[in-house]
Amino acid sequence: MNHYLPLLATAVLASSLANPARAQQVYLDTGYVELLPPSPPPGFESASHLVTRKDSVASARARTAAERSSAMRVVVSIGARRLWVVSGADTLLDAPVAVGMGRTLSYAGRRWTFATPIGVRKVLKKRSTPYWRPPDWAYAEVAREHGLRLDRLRADRPVTLSDGRQLLVRDSLVGVMMPDGFAPLPVEEHIVFDETLYVPPLGTRNRLIEGELGTYQLDLGEGYLLHGTPHEESIGFATTHGCVRLRGHDIEWLFANVPVGTAVYLY
Repeated sequence: MNHYLPLLATAVLASSLANPARAQQVYLDTGYVELLPPSPPPGFESASHLVTRKDSVASARARTAAERSSAMRVVVSIGARRLWVVSGADTLLDAPVAVGMGRTLSYAGRRWTFATPIGVRKVLKKRSTPYWRPPDWAYAEVAREHGLRLDRLRADRPVTLSDGRQLLVRDSLVGVMMPDGFAPLPVEEHIVFDETLYVPPLGTRNRLIEGELGTYQLDLGEGYLLHGTPHEESIGFATTHGCVRLRGHDIEWLFANVPVGTAVYLY
């Protein structure tokens, strides 16, 4: 038995976390106002991402370094879910962002924590119309949700399924060998046979998702990005797997105006 799951299931799950539960009252200088959680009130920042003393120290150092710099820099307040581009004392861009959800996934003996990193990084690369290559955690997340086993498909080793057919890779596509020849599987769907979710090899078209990172991205290294999103309703919330997510026009501005090598301060 086999069935297919939409390849964007993980992204849809993540964006659904952005739905606010209910409004809360917050007192400001002008009186009580309604605020949709989890966005902080103006002038305040949530420190929920500062789990340890080490986090607090790193956050304070990054913020201080950003304030002392006079060069063009990108500054990200994880607590306020806000990004600024500053040159000297001038703020060139002020934009809301989505940040890491601060949750941990444990599956099949592995563990991933989805948090935006604290500290100082720099823009290593810039890409337009990027594809997303889902990492292992994306498949583990879907497998756990649907009660599936997880296995890795190798490009050089076909898998014999319970009905005798073979699951294999040919010409950068995952498919099934049928009596009348090779039948490629849809690239926009997860590959599930015999209650097992198979992770396609890197380099195959089944391991690429178009549009999930928006139109532009700035690479900060180790898988962390500043990027766009088709889920702009998530902006302003802690809902990503660690990247900093921006609205389309904001990431376009960053792509056009922030050079490779620019420092990025995250606190």
